[in-house]
Amino acid sequence: MHVQLFLFSFFGLKKGGLKQLKRLTLFIISMLAVIFLCFYRLDYYIMKPGSAYDVGEFVKVENGDVDDEGTINLTTVSMSKATPLTFLIAKFREHQDIMRMDEVHQKEEDEREYNVRQMTLMKDSQFNAILVAYKKAGLPYTVNYSGIIVLNVLSGGASDGILQPGDKIVEIDGKIIKKPEDLAHALETKKENDAVQLVVQRDEKLLDCSVTLKEIPDSDGKVGLGITYSENVSIRTEPIVKINSEDIGGPSAGLMFTLEILNQLLDEDITKGYRVAGTGVINEDGTIGRIGGIDKKVIAADKAGMEIFFAPDDEISEEAKKKNPEIASNYEEAVKTAKKINTDMKIVPVKTIDDALNYLESLPEKEK
Repeated sequence: MHVQLFLFSFFGLKKGGLKQLKRLTLFIISMLAVIFLCFYRLDYYIMKPGSAYDVGEFVKVENGDVDDEGTINLTTVSMSKATPLTFLIAKFREHQDIMRMDEVHQKEEDEREYNVRQMTLMKDSQFNAILVAYKKAGLPYTVNYSGIIVLNVLSGGASDGILQPGDKIVEIDGKIIKKPEDLAHALETKKENDAVQLVVQRDEKLLDCSVTLKEIPDSDGKVGLGITYSENVSIRTEPIVKINSEDIGGPSAGLMFTLEILNQLLDEDITKGYRVAGTGVINEDGTIGRIGGIDKKVIAADKAGMEIFFAPDDEISEEAKKKNPEIASNYEEAVKTAKKINTDMKIVPVKTIDDALNYLESLPEKEK
């Protein structure tokens, strides 16, 4: 009786308002269920078609040619942590994939480390794009190496609790680190329990760190810092190129960055007035590498009204076919998706930057 009176008093209900209390309780439970369905994060990701973006909005070449009729566009996938609601929707939606954490993250990689790796891959793709474009244009450039970037700190490793993802190691035991091989050389004579002194750049500040070397987890006795890393490399050019890719991560925009830089460096419009989209990793030698989510990017390009889509024409190894008999090249998957969505967009296979340039060169000028 006293409990009931307390509840009536707490919720501002009059005696006899039990139905009101039940309705209020049901409302609260319903709201909690909605919050759980919409906001509780599961250990899965949802990948679905993203958008197409004019690369000219991200790439600016000093005094470059920007008065072209056509556009060069990168395409993206949307990748987000699954909630119970988005998980259920993806189960019944075509072109939405549910991915386990281990399919997205590398071993022992948390969300922060994943984001650092994606931003580093994007930075590397920009470097390669500028390098390849300036080689093709025959213009001067200078490559600078300035340390290594920490991507992942292994749990239980020597650097656990000392280094962080995104740290730049610029010095070890008084020796300047420019390339990954410099770090490897500095550590090759070290033994377990040896202490090394590091100079690390973190958030634009230089820090001194002491790390006692330990056996690297799952390395069969190898001793080291217990990190994964990438080289920190930059390129200086004439004219200067600035790329602001905002929050777009990963290496898959490399091909389209390269084409846009060339288009601004050259006087002619290499697009011939067409809306050109595509995807693909660009390597330093100009070859184009495989990417993930090609079907989602074809759909994104089609929705944005693109007329041409460059797809990596990668070769599938026999070993990969044995592991996954249903695996297809990016180009084959792109063609399959294009047929499924009945698009008029032309799917063009490319193995190198020259394949893309030769195709564009062969196009007739688009009628205005």
